[in-house]
Amino acid sequence: MSGNRISRRAFLATAASVGGFGIAGCTARANQSNSTNGPGSSSGDGRGGDGGFGNDGGFGNDGGFGNDRRGSGAGLNSEINVIRSQLSLPPPFQVGLPVPGQLVARKTADTDYYDIVQSVSLQEIIPGYKTTIWGYNGIFPGPTSVSTSGRQTVVKHTNKLPVPTVVHLHGGRTPADQDGYATDYLLPAGMTAPPVIHAMPGMSVMTDPDATIAHVSRDYTYPMQQRGATLWYHDHRMDFTGASIFKGLAGFHLVHDDEELALPLPTGDRDIPLMICDRAFGSDGEFLYPSMDPTLLSVPGVTADAKTGVMGDVVLVNGAPWPMLNVGTGRYRFRILNGSNARTYQLALRPGGGTDTVPFTQIGTDGGLLAAPISQPNIVIAPAQRFDVIVDFGIFSVGDEITMINQADTGTVASVMRFRVDHTITDATSIPATLSKIQVIDASSIGTRRKMDFRRGDSGFVINGHPFNPQTSEATVKNGTTELWTIHADFEHPVHLHLANVQVVSRNGGPPGPFDAGWKDTVFFRDNDTVELAAQFNGYPGRYMFHCHNLEHEDMAMMANFHIVD
Repeated sequence: MSGNRISRRAFLATAASVGGFGIAGCTARANQSNSTNGPGSSSGDGRGGDGGFGNDGGFGNDGGFGNDRRGSGAGLNSEINVIRSQLSLPPPFQVGLPVPGQLVARKTADTDYYDIVQSVSLQEIIPGYKTTIWGYNGIFPGPTSVSTSGRQTVVKHTNKLPVPTVVHLHGGRTPADQDGYATDYLLPAGMTAPPVIHAMPGMSVMTDPDATIAHVSRDYTYPMQQRGATLWYHDHRMDFTGASIFKGLAGFHLVHDDEELALPLPTGDRDIPLMICDRAFGSDGEFLYPSMDPTLLSVPGVTADAKTGVMGDVVLVNGAPWPMLNVGTGRYRFRILNGSNARTYQLALRPGGGTDTVPFTQIGTDGGLLAAPISQPNIVIAPAQRFDVIVDFGIFSVGDEITMINQADTGTVASVMRFRVDHTITDATSIPATLSKIQVIDASSIGTRRKMDFRRGDSGFVINGHPFNPQTSEATVKNGTTELWTIHADFEHPVHLHLANVQVVSRNGGPPGPFDAGWKDTVFFRDNDTVELAAQFNGYPGRYMFHCHNLEHEDMAMMANFHIVD
């Protein structure tokens, strides 16, 4: 990609002179998990073999972009630069893992009601500093909502931020007007008109006559006619999704069903959601995000060095840097979400200070439980993907430490978090050989077949050669049908389809990859991958989106519409 390919017309006009960092913001929140004091020491292999930071991964106090392009042997993240924090980073494994609290619903006979206020607040993320965040209920991550399959959920969102917002329930089987379309704005008080939709170079300013505009508060109604699964909710505003999520607008939404609840899997305080993301911090503790417009109101896009994506040098888990979790000698269920803007991780579990790893047992993915558990030596997880895993700490002894590492990168981002076995428990859980009944789609019987091409264009990112326009569509789909989409990508693109449930049929002419099992809503493409997807469009009529979930690509127009018709 040539160095003069920037995102939007305004971006092109100002890229030479504007390089301001957007500053984000959140509430100081007490750890909901016990903290500990076990610093990791460095090792010379660059991967923090003992769980500490590798010697080559210095903390880079220049606050600029790391031009080393920290790809690894895994071949991931190689064309995305790293923003270096401007403060001294804390040693890892000093902070206890926070677990987002669950909202308490108001219940009627058939509906659960929740209230969430989007607000600016301060949160201590780096110890000793306060960071301004934009948070759901003023915290990052936001509070966890919980639903039961078949029982309607209504979430009232109130916008007390200085910008419009859009809430998307990622993985939700949701009517079109509740789905969080990018121009269905919730305006804050005092803003009477929706913002201008910025066009790509050479195009006139876009309009969206079909947008639904609300003021200050609105209800999002979710029928929850879907399987139990780990969903998440996040901002989805046109042009500014990357900056808004970087500032903190993301949280979990868990859905339970009878099939899942009947299994002897870990529950309660041994069923833990983990939102993994990376950030960079200024010398004052504020987030460093390379926005063209720090107000996030007018000029979209990021500075030229960040056009392939934004990655930081600090790994956060549930909003805490490289945290520690004390565990007992039993099985734990971790619902892992990659909440990063652009970074893909290759996660592994490394006991002690050696180089050996122990496997995860994968039991679920984006769309819920797998048919059967899979032993995974490591897990490659792209932005927006979820992997539901079991880790059996019963194979360890009290006093043992196990580090979740990131084999895709070196330096500070080669470590994710650490577990310390500090007590024994009686464990009555197990992992059944059969988890769920999943019908594998016979691709040979699919009639409608489409091709989609995700690639870098002359001035941004395009799908089938087209930048996003809310008034155009790439497909009209009959409700209740299944289509075969063959998607090609020229770069690392996590491709997300709204509403649809998909199964991977083939990858580069061969079978699905090791991380493709089950029902997905986000599929990872490496450079020049071609993947066949069997997509079920079984839900509601209306306009939906599909797009790259590298958030900077998304904001640079790598989105498209499909319409479902009855």
